[in-house]
Amino acid sequence: MTPFSHHEGLVAPMDRANVDTDLIIPKQFLKSIKRTGFGPNLFDDLRYLDEGQPGADCSGRPLNPDFPLNFPRYQGATILLARENFGCGSSREHAPWALADYGFRVIIAPSFADIFYNNCFKNGVLPLVLTAEQVDTLFASVYAHEGFTLEVDLRSQRVMTPAGDVFSFEVDAFRKQRMLEGLDDIGMTLKSADTIRRFEAQWRQRSPWLFGSLDTAAER
Repeated sequence: MTPFSHHEGLVAPMDRANVDTDLIIPKQFLKSIKRTGFGPNLFDDLRYLDEGQPGADCSGRPLNPDFPLNFPRYQGATILLARENFGCGSSREHAPWALADYGFRVIIAPSFADIFYNNCFKNGVLPLVLTAEQVDTLFASVYAHEGFTLEVDLRSQRVMTPAGDVFSFEVDAFRKQRMLEGLDDIGMTLKSADTIRRFEAQWRQRSPWLFGSLDTAAER
C-alpha cells in the first residue's frame, strides 16, 4: 500500500447523498478479487449510457455527458468531494478498490458508512470527514473555479484551499499511522514477523508431535 502523508490534487464533485457501494462498483464486477482493474467501471451505471460487463473494454462505450467525471475539467481528479453517508449499502471491499484504481487518494464528505470508512484506510484511500457547512463551501468553490485543487496534510490533519482557507479534521491515531507508513493488514502483521517466527520455533520445540504431519505434507 502506498504511504500517505501529504497530497495535493484536483477535486471532482459527487453531489448526491447516500451513494451506496453498488453505485460505486456494480455487483456484476465483484467476481474478481485482484484489487486492480476496477477503475474503468467506477460509477459504471452513472458514467456510461449502456450496461457494463466484466472484462469488457470500456474505451468505446458511450459516455454519459451529464456525469461530472466525464467532464474535461475533472479529468485527472484525485480528490472526490461527496455528500453525507457516502459508501452505504453492502460491505464490498471492491468499492475502495475501484476508487483507488481510478486514481482517487482522498474522499471528503460530511459522513461515511462505517464499513466503507474502515475499508478505505485498509486500501490506501483517505476518507476525510468535514462538517456539512465546510463541504458546502468546497462544492461552491469546485463549481466556481475550474481546476480547483486542495492540499491534504495527514500529519497536521488539515485541508488547505488555494485561497488560504484551512479546515481541520479528526482521524484515529492508529489509522493515521497505518496510512503514514503505507501498511495494510498484511503489512501490519509482517511488522511482527520476527516475533511470529520466534513463537513458531518455541512451539515446535515444546510440541514437536503437532508439526510432524505438517512437515510430511510440505515435503510432498
